[in-house]
Amino acid sequence: MLRQIWNDAKAELAHALRVVRQKGPSQLQFWLIALGIGICSGLAAVAFRLGVNELQSLVYGTDDVRSLHSFADALPWYWVMAIPVMGGLVVGVILNWFTPDGRVRTVADVIEGAALYEGRVEGRAGLASAAASLITLGSGGSSGREGPVVHLAAVISSWVSNRIHADGVTGRDLLGCAVAAAVSASFNAPIAGALFALEVILRHFAVHAFAPIVIASAAGTVISRLTFGDVTEFTTPSGSELGFYVELPAYLLLGALCGLVAVALMKSIFLADRVGTRVQHRLRLPPVLRPAVAGLLLGLLAIAFPHIIGVGYETTSAALTGDLVLHEAVVFTVLKVVAVAVTLGGRMGGGVFSPSLMVGALTGLSFGLIATAVFPDVSGAETLYALAGMGAVAAAVLGAPISTTLIVFELTGDWQTGLAVMVSVSISTALSSRLVDRSFFLTQLEKRGVELARGPQAYLLGLCRVHQCMRRLDDKASASQDACQELIAQGIYVEENATLERVLPRFEKEGWSFIPVVKLTEGKPPELRGSVYAVDALRFFNSALAATAAEEHS
Repeated sequence: MLRQIWNDAKAELAHALRVVRQKGPSQLQFWLIALGIGICSGLAAVAFRLGVNELQSLVYGTDDVRSLHSFADALPWYWVMAIPVMGGLVVGVILNWFTPDGRVRTVADVIEGAALYEGRVEGRAGLASAAASLITLGSGGSSGREGPVVHLAAVISSWVSNRIHADGVTGRDLLGCAVAAAVSASFNAPIAGALFALEVILRHFAVHAFAPIVIASAAGTVISRLTFGDVTEFTTPSGSELGFYVELPAYLLLGALCGLVAVALMKSIFLADRVGTRVQHRLRLPPVLRPAVAGLLLGLLAIAFPHIIGVGYETTSAALTGDLVLHEAVVFTVLKVVAVAVTLGGRMGGGVFSPSLMVGALTGLSFGLIATAVFPDVSGAETLYALAGMGAVAAAVLGAPISTTLIVFELTGDWQTGLAVMVSVSISTALSSRLVDRSFFLTQLEKRGVELARGPQAYLLGLCRVHQCMRRLDDKASASQDACQELIAQGIYVEENATLERVLPRFEKEGWSFIPVVKLTEGKPPELRGSVYAVDALRFFNSALAATAAEEHS
């Protein structure tokens, strides 16, 4: 009897998986899988946060990690300096043993996986990155937890996608579910979690993806609230209201300032990475020691300014409640930018979202203190400028004005200040997107040669291979072997695994109707495999574009 029940259950599960593979995300079974991924991703996000808290409590000796820099200020200077160095040593070992390039995987890699690898990311490197980021944050690294958590959730969805042999559409939707749950569980922000997955990771708002992503985001929020309670991350003082509508131009100026600050933050990280690589090569420093050197620089900085340690919630809260004076806000802004650049440029772990919140809150408070002093009769509270600045810098860094605006509201529980926040966010995002490739993550990918910022018409050319659209030798419509060999003798041919990104410009430049396709083997002459025609290459590329458009608008 039990054996029969077990066999029936296995048969039903196999049928469900077949339906998911064949009919995709329109089926109820897919939503159940989305729910399961949401629960697992939410648990992973909560476990990561608790792990960071426990490690910080252990090494800094504090029971309240939200007041971390106050405790660190009372520690011996040599201990404050030594903690990030020891963390950097462990991070270096983990990344150089378990990743091929010693680099932490974060949100940019998840975006790349969604666009280019059918919603899959690296498993081994992803787990190593999560461990490295946990140690970085636990030992005083100046970064955020959202990047590692998002990638860790993507590892979970990739495992599920591989098990059910999901196609690209299904794999990307599952990836979106995992990311939404991770973000919502990290920040107790279910609306923003769902929109972040659609706006930043999938980069479309297709109806077919919306329901499962919302289900997963809700599941992640429930996991978070069962663990931490239904509380907001930050508290804003009462009375943070817009003074007069005449004050709105000030928020336009704040948005422009925040856009420039966000660009400075992003470019500082890229500059620190380039300088670190150059110094590492010049000094012949082993890659495993690079995070430890970054930890030493952070430790030296933290001796005088412990505010840079970790995520920075205490300083962000002080900015949102107006508990800092002008020179403190300005100095802490500059120091935080430097600390984040050292952390990420030094190949330690973590993300950029939480640091951008802190930098934005400090920038907004600095601007607000000046604006309210110069125009006291038409100004509201300076803390409202801090709230608007927090959203404006974060939105510009992430390239996600919609989800970031909602995250700010959900983090603070303050929905009455939406006009000021939206005005600042829109200006900062518009300005920063002109100075970088739309966002920090897309600029990261652009620097690696992955051109996602220009849209599918650019990156699909790098995905389409010649062998997918070539005419083989046994095809009657293929070019004759004599004609192909004649061109090969002139050095005119293309390798069968080449991309259309390389082939189509040659057709356009030379005006050929076809190019011989060969297999290249070292020490041997090119082996003819067939021919690729310009019309076939264009037809294949157009169908790839059409499939992408169909997914984004279904």
